[in-house]
Amino acid sequence: MYVLFFGSAFSQNINLKIIGETEFETTIIDATNYHKLHINLKSVEREIDSVKHILEKQGYIQLKSENLKRLNDSIFSITFNLNEHYKYLRVFYSKMNLDESLIKQITNNYAPTYFDLTFSEIENSLNYLNNKISETGYPFTKLKLSNLRIKEDWVEADLISSALSEKRILNNIVVKGYDKFPKSFLKHYLKIKPKQVFNLKKIQTKSNQLQNINFASQIKPPEALFTKDSTSLYLYINKNQSNTFDGFLGFGTNEETNKIQFDGYLNLNLTNNLNYGESFSLFYKSDENDQQTFEVSTSLPYLFSTPIGVDLALRLFKKDSSFTTALQNLKLNYQLSTKHNIAAGLTAITSSNLLTTTQNLNINDYKSTFYSLTYQYLNLNPTNNLLFPIQSKFYFEAGLGKRVTTPNTTQQTKYTLEAFKIFLLNQRNSIFLKTNGAILKSTNYFENELYRFGGINSIRGFEENSIYANLFSVFNTEYRYQLSNNLYIHTIFDAAYFENQITTSKQKLFGYGLGLGILTKSGLFKLNYANGKFEDSNFSLSNSKIHISLKTRF
Repeated sequence: MYVLFFGSAFSQNINLKIIGETEFETTIIDATNYHKLHINLKSVEREIDSVKHILEKQGYIQLKSENLKRLNDSIFSITFNLNEHYKYLRVFYSKMNLDESLIKQITNNYAPTYFDLTFSEIENSLNYLNNKISETGYPFTKLKLSNLRIKEDWVEADLISSALSEKRILNNIVVKGYDKFPKSFLKHYLKIKPKQVFNLKKIQTKSNQLQNINFASQIKPPEALFTKDSTSLYLYINKNQSNTFDGFLGFGTNEETNKIQFDGYLNLNLTNNLNYGESFSLFYKSDENDQQTFEVSTSLPYLFSTPIGVDLALRLFKKDSSFTTALQNLKLNYQLSTKHNIAAGLTAITSSNLLTTTQNLNINDYKSTFYSLTYQYLNLNPTNNLLFPIQSKFYFEAGLGKRVTTPNTTQQTKYTLEAFKIFLLNQRNSIFLKTNGAILKSTNYFENELYRFGGINSIRGFEENSIYANLFSVFNTEYRYQLSNNLYIHTIFDAAYFENQITTSKQKLFGYGLGLGILTKSGLFKLNYANGKFEDSNFSLSNSKIHISLKTRF
């Protein structure tokens, strides 16, 4: 106890007293709550300078002080003469150097030739004005106050700006690290192009948006090179591995044969291999319900150096020997910003009945045409987390069209929604919420036009695409705990609701389980164990499903 208190007393052995010329001035000084105990003389001197700065910001700009006096071994004293108190500073300016719209942003007290500031606002306000002038293409301009004049209870000064040099225009853009970075992404995605007014702050903000491109990333902040007659911008960009191969293997017990059945799929995505920002996808799925899906799609952004891109897709589906469906899709999209995208599309669907009409009256030949509008919001994980690369997504599509059969024509509408978000609780814990659903509105329905859902990518614990519906909604939740940078475990709780007008059924579904994800040298390996049940059915272990997937990036 003796050593503890003696050491504390010895380390704070200097007491500072700041006194005013009058008791009133001393009261003002004490209101600054300055530190009185210090460990050495340098700390005392710094505190005195700090108090002076505070008082000057309060309007005591003519403050004077005597020399620091040492009263004894532990007490130092100094006297301040605050002199006159000034309420505000009136700054006169020229409209040629400063726009009145900027003045409105820093004060409410202004006139065509001057504006008023309290002394505490001066520093921040002048810095703000200087930055705004710099953003208009004059990065080397500086503001200062000159010709100070004392009035009754205020001070006047003239605002002087250094001579405005020629406005800086961006003449050249140089990409370092990824020389073949697509120029169209500079112009339309980042919106950085030559002949723009040079604004380094905006350029830095725009370059940070590279985090929303999966095939490129920023190595370090951009830099500018100024010469007498030109301005060059240097961007430091790295090309990322963005091709992915995703597949899964699922197996479970067939309720009729009590034998294990397997199902799976592969999903190949090739991105930016031609350094154009393009993407190509190949998808194939075969499941235990004798259903086969084949889909190929491509996306070409910024056609002919315009902000318009095109998406093309072909999808073929076959249900055992019952029917086949071919879908062709064309979309023209426009990038509103780095995260927001809108599109208008045309979809043509042709379906053929492979059975005789006496076997299944709910399957019929038809042709459909839909015109659609789409909005998408996509936010990649800013930390470039390979376990969870996308932090949030929102996708909505509305389609209006008609279905043609012999001899009838039926008007139809479609709505599709997909949204998810990762809520970070702390560095290791997070909650994943996802919802997706679709509605087909029609006067009557065919089985071969209904939505199909169920499985690892919708409600887990059910067979892949085993549930048919004209309306469905799925809600997925996961509590995730990240054990390390390459390993996490999670819970599974899924709920769904669907309607099938053909069978006049309305059902609620539930899925429970556990899962894990491991980031290996080969890619992201996922293992899910889930059990699914209908609302009115009993829980049974035989209904459990094990889903295995591996997503490789190359």
